[in-house]
Amino acid sequence: MASLLWFAHFLSFLLFHLHFQAGSSLPFSFNSSSAPMPCQHDQSLALLQFMKTFSIRSNASSWDFLYPKPYPKTESWKEGTDCCLWDGVTCEIETGNVIGLNLSSSLLYGTIHSNNSLFLLPHLQKLDLSNNDFKQSQIVPQFGQFLNLRYLNLNHSVFEGQIPLEISYLPALVSLDLSKNPYLILETFIFNELVQNLTQLQQLDLSEINMSLVGSSSLMNLSSSLTSLKLSECQLLGKFPDISHLSKLVLLDLSYNNFSGEIPSSLENFKQLDTLYLSNNNLNGQIPSLLGSLKELSSLDLSYNNFNGEIPSSFENLKLLDSLYLYKNNLSGQIPSLLGSLKKLSSLDLSYNNFNGEIPSSFENLKQLYYLDLRDNNLSGQIPSLLGRLKKLSSLGLSYNNFNGPINFQGSRLSRLEYLDLSNNLLHGRIPSSIFKLVNLSVLILSSNKLIGEVSSAVCELNSLEILDLSNNSLNGFMPQCLGNFSNNLSVLHLGMNKFHGTILETFSIGNNLRYLNFNGNQLQGKIPPSICNCINLEILDLGNNNMDDTFPHFLETLSKLQILILKSNKFHGLVKGTSTNYSFSKLRIFDLSNNTFNGPLPAEYFNNFKAMMIFDLNMKYMGAPNYSSYDYSVSLTLKGLEIELVKIQTLLTSIDLSGNKFTGEIPQSIGKLKSLKLLNLSHNQLTGNIQPSLGNLTNLESLDLSSNLLVGRIPMQLTYLTFLEVFRVSHNQLEGPIPEGKQFNTFDSTSYEGNLGLCGFPLEKCDSGERQQPTASKEIDSKSKIGFGWKAISAGYGCGVIFGIAMGYVVFKTRKPTWFVRMVEGERHRKLKRFSN
Repeated sequence: MASLLWFAHFLSFLLFHLHFQAGSSLPFSFNSSSAPMPCQHDQSLALLQFMKTFSIRSNASSWDFLYPKPYPKTESWKEGTDCCLWDGVTCEIETGNVIGLNLSSSLLYGTIHSNNSLFLLPHLQKLDLSNNDFKQSQIVPQFGQFLNLRYLNLNHSVFEGQIPLEISYLPALVSLDLSKNPYLILETFIFNELVQNLTQLQQLDLSEINMSLVGSSSLMNLSSSLTSLKLSECQLLGKFPDISHLSKLVLLDLSYNNFSGEIPSSLENFKQLDTLYLSNNNLNGQIPSLLGSLKELSSLDLSYNNFNGEIPSSFENLKLLDSLYLYKNNLSGQIPSLLGSLKKLSSLDLSYNNFNGEIPSSFENLKQLYYLDLRDNNLSGQIPSLLGRLKKLSSLGLSYNNFNGPINFQGSRLSRLEYLDLSNNLLHGRIPSSIFKLVNLSVLILSSNKLIGEVSSAVCELNSLEILDLSNNSLNGFMPQCLGNFSNNLSVLHLGMNKFHGTILETFSIGNNLRYLNFNGNQLQGKIPPSICNCINLEILDLGNNNMDDTFPHFLETLSKLQILILKSNKFHGLVKGTSTNYSFSKLRIFDLSNNTFNGPLPAEYFNNFKAMMIFDLNMKYMGAPNYSSYDYSVSLTLKGLEIELVKIQTLLTSIDLSGNKFTGEIPQSIGKLKSLKLLNLSHNQLTGNIQPSLGNLTNLESLDLSSNLLVGRIPMQLTYLTFLEVFRVSHNQLEGPIPEGKQFNTFDSTSYEGNLGLCGFPLEKCDSGERQQPTASKEIDSKSKIGFGWKAISAGYGCGVIFGIAMGYVVFKTRKPTWFVRMVEGERHRKLKRFSN
């Protein structure tokens, strides 16, 4: 029994040494003739007391991304047993002292105070509390009491506040990891003390800690013994630091900071460097050829900078390079064929640059390549068939280039391909059947090309498909009916802006995962099938610009997640009378029934249920596929008679367009509840009565079009409180009296009012009686106007002016320019947007 106990202790200690690579530097000696000492009693009590400090998080969803999976190690800790055998505890064999405590990913939840029994373990040499939740605890000064500590890891454990000076009292530290605690702050004085005292430090990771107060020059004082330095996303500023004395570095990560200038020549001294990450800074100039002398490099990331010129020829020397990321720079010229000689490359990303010419034939040698992204360049020629021979390729992005010719993957061996995006090119011909044999595809995007012909039902053999986008081509024939029920994985189905005819999919299966369904701009007929209610996760339904002949699909009310409904420019008819339930269309933000033949009164019941339009949401996001951040949802929208395509939809955008129908009766007062509404178009109907003063409550409104109706009476002066209003039209009604003055009403020209013979005042002729309608109102309205002004101040940061943005977007879609506008709005994400379709 004693020998088994001794062996257990020995094995635990040996694993501890191997895992943390401590080697002989940890105190270790034992006499084979003597049994190991059991855990010291006082240290066992300290551990038990430490365990009682925390609860175990029953819901571990926040750690689901971790590997290995989190589990409660402290559940093995039982009073009366040898603590040296407890999970996560390592003891010194000769003394029984606890020298290692590894409770990473143990689901611990609680606060570490200064009197915690953890600090009664003075012999600790290794302490790992990473990937837990310490509820924004401070790192208390007592951590400085572990004078024997060599490894300290508090990564991703929800600490906050100042990093204490006492951390610098640990002179034996070899590895310090405080990263991924974004609420931690490191001041210049503390940092200087750390680098001055921790002279044995080999590994330092302070990523995602606020170091904005630390000057870049302070990095010059780091210990020359460092082999790994990670300071990613630390808000560091200034010129790229001179750290030439860190010649032992194997890993250097200074990414996602704000360093400026050029890469210094001193970097050439880092002959042992394996990994270099400098992305998301403001580095400029040409990529220095000296990087080609770092022959041990396996991973190089210079993305998100301002490098220009060509890829240096010295990169031919980087024979060990596994991953190369140069995306989002200003690099130009042809992609050098030398990259094809880097046969160990598995990931290559040159996207969002200005490369031209063809893909080099030497890429055929990249047999290990599984990720290739060349999107958003000026590449041309045909897509080379050699790409189809890269057996390990899993992701291929070639969108937003000038590739032409047919899609040629005939005889390809891309059996592992999961992601394929060839959109926004000049590809023509039919979709080859070989595409539908790529059975592992989860994303297939062929939009905005010149593809023709029918879509084979073989597309439904792609059972793993999550995104299918074939929009903006010249595809014709019937839509494959199997698309409605072939896979529960499919979340995006975009076949808009083609020439499909017949009916839309008749059967949508129960349990499907569709979130985005867009058939806009085809020649579809018939009715909307009730089975679409099986798409319980549907967020966007766009069936606009077809020939569908149906009444309003009231059954869509059951789709509780629906945010955008577009049925415009069809042959829909009849009443649009909503139910009295509070749940119908409660999340709807865009409601477009324009250019149909709906009649009867406006749907006041629905207006009462549009809860999402009643609350102004400050959290601006873009709608997109949940598992693929690079795929944005898009919809078509009509403005000033022009149809444009929004390739990105802000969650702040709210719109109601019921124009071009035969609606009758008065404008319902309930529409004044929709305070987040930005665009309202009720024009070209047969509406009667007065303009509702309650429209003055729509304090975020930017466009109001009531033209071409039968409205009478005066323009309510409450509308002067719409301080965001950029477009206002009441032309061709039967309005009379003076036009309100002040604020936005001083900006509208006469076209806003033409066709109303009884109107007078600016910008029309003066009223004969000199009568003016001054912007005075009740206290209630005045209060609401102040709220509206407040929203203006609050939302200024989001860039109000949806109308300007949409109008400029139209220019971009028509011309694919100007680049300055795309960069301003999209943050250089898409320098070439989707083409406009007539």
